[in-house]
Amino acid sequence: MDNQPKNPLHGVTLEQILVELEQRLGWRTLGEQVKIKCFTDQPSIKSSLKFLRKTPWARDKVEALYIHTINNKPIRRPKSVPREKSSQAPDTTGFVWPSIKK
Repeated sequence: MDNQPKNPLHGVTLEQILVELEQRLGWRTLGEQVKIKCFTDQPSIKSSLKFLRKTPWARDKVEALYIHTINNKPIRRPKSVPREKSSQAPDTTGFVWPSIKK
C-alpha cells in the first residue's frame, strides 16, 4: 500500500468530505462556493454524492474547497446553540479555484 503523507485527501471518503463541509459551512455557503444544483436545490448528502461521483470537475472543486476549509476555518456551531453577536459566516475571500488540467 502506498503511503501518501503529504496528500490531505488520503484516506478521506467523498462522503466524509461532504459531511465535514456541510458541518463547517452549511449548504447555503457550500452552494455559493460551488455553484451546482445539488447544493442549492433541496440539498442532501445522497444526491450530492451521486452527482459528484459522476462529475469530475465538480468533485475537484469540492475537494479543493475541503482542503482550504480544513486548513483555515473552525467548525461552525450547531443551529441549536445561540450565536454571539461577534460570530460571522466563514470568510472564504482568500480561496482561489485551482486550474483543472485537461
